[in-house]
Amino acid sequence: MSLNTGRVEALIFDMDGTMIDSMPWHARSWVTFAERHGVKLDVSEILARTTGRTGTESMRELFERELSDAECLGFVHEKEEIYRELFHDNFTEVAGFTAFAKAAVARGLKVAVGTAGDRHNIEFAMSRLKMDPLPLAIVGGDEGFSGKPTPAIFLEAARRIGVAPERCIVFEDAPFGIEAARRGGMRAVAVCSTHTAAELAGPHVIAAVRDYNELAHSNFLETLDAASA
Repeated sequence: MSLNTGRVEALIFDMDGTMIDSMPWHARSWVTFAERHGVKLDVSEILARTTGRTGTESMRELFERELSDAECLGFVHEKEEIYRELFHDNFTEVAGFTAFAKAAVARGLKVAVGTAGDRHNIEFAMSRLKMDPLPLAIVGGDEGFSGKPTPAIFLEAARRIGVAPERCIVFEDAPFGIEAARRGGMRAVAVCSTHTAAELAGPHVIAAVRDYNELAHSNFLETLDAASA
């Protein structure tokens, strides 16, 4: 089957930069964390190396040396506490997300989340988004799956909701996530909240938008219905 055709049964969303407009605050938290620990990398390089990777993978990438699991977890806890403190009073979703997800469920599509974020960041986001209904499954980056660009997190999300990968569309804002969707045999929508459409391009990318209001205005979900009829 072509990646760009076939019935769609599920939407799988990345979280940071895709569901919630959190990447500027992750960037700021990385700056603070790097300064504390003497990491001499520009924030753009830090984000390029870490976005989509799990916390443990990110710390080993950042420090460029072997770290024990305990060391990694301690660093992750520190960095993500900084992030949540910064984002707490500035929390916002990517425009139109919750309405779009609710409309998708109303059309019979299953909704899941596949994120490199840990359980604390997931709880932080979900408690503020107040999605109705909640996703059928959420796969986090601290569950032992390899991070993006490997497809493990997305494939596990598809498995938990009982949908074949080729029947899923992944929504992603980062190159590693877009590549993970491709490796998993999934179509993708590029959410250009932090990267350009060119940076998120690929043969499996069926749309590139700034936010979910654009998808609503283009009748994206209705187009999926027509394609699956």
